[in-house]
Amino acid sequence: MLAVLLAISFPVVAGCGGKPVDGVAAVAPAPLTPSSSSAPPASSSSAPTPSTSSSRPAPSSAPVPPSATPVRGCRTPEFTTSDPDGGWSDGGYYVHNNMWNAGEAGPETLRACAYDNWYVDSTQPASTSVKTYPNVHKDINDQKGKPVNDYSVIKSTFAGRGPGTGVYDVAYDLWLNGVGDGKGVSELMVWTENSKQVPAGDKLSTYTAGGSTYDVWADDEGYVAFVSRATQYSGSVDLKAMIGWAIGKGLIPANPTINQIGYGIEFCSTGGGKARFTLSDFSVTMS
Repeated sequence: MLAVLLAISFPVVAGCGGKPVDGVAAVAPAPLTPSSSSAPPASSSSAPTPSTSSSRPAPSSAPVPPSATPVRGCRTPEFTTSDPDGGWSDGGYYVHNNMWNAGEAGPETLRACAYDNWYVDSTQPASTSVKTYPNVHKDINDQKGKPVNDYSVIKSTFAGRGPGTGVYDVAYDLWLNGVGDGKGVSELMVWTENSKQVPAGDKLSTYTAGGSTYDVWADDEGYVAFVSRATQYSGSVDLKAMIGWAIGKGLIPANPTINQIGYGIEFCSTGGGKARFTLSDFSVTMS
């Protein structure tokens, strides 16, 4: 297991999964920019806070080819960064390179044409820790959040494709009751593509919605992951329904604040070679 960011050092995770020891990969909010913001709030803009999840590598089935995948190119990027904490505000969202475990990470370059049209080339060593989580995210109320019950609708669309090789997961990362490590903070992930990873915690149940079935994993530290059984390269998710289901199961507290909604890829390993993640759609609707 997401404006200009201030880089801070993050602890090293023990493995590809599980929250970082003594903390979570989260970046402190940076000064706001007048226009759009770091992975923004539902209404304002602010700098981002990346999210990381936890996952241990483990064998998984090969991705199922999509029936249809949006084709969209980013041939003339408006923003390029190889900075471990580089990011770009656009359209009320924040695109973030988020190499939060830079001490173990190899090089990574993100190129963006828009918040919903970007790609990243990453070269990560063959080890098991999560290295990076390049993502686009929306901060809610400058990361201070608002109660989930304030919204009747929290939905999102996505289109993203991993390299098909190495160890990674493509996933939503939602932060509840805060962003990053802290007392009472919960992290809810929705994995739409998985290559050889297993989330932290234990598999507790299954959840089915919109024609997709998810295995639900959770630990005792506020981490919940909905892992799609079939690869989804594009689609839409009802995030409020997932949060409500997790509340009903006692996995997260009732009526938490929702502080950040992100979508991207957690790279653990690319086998030492360059691998590309491409995003061609992302939106969040809250009302």
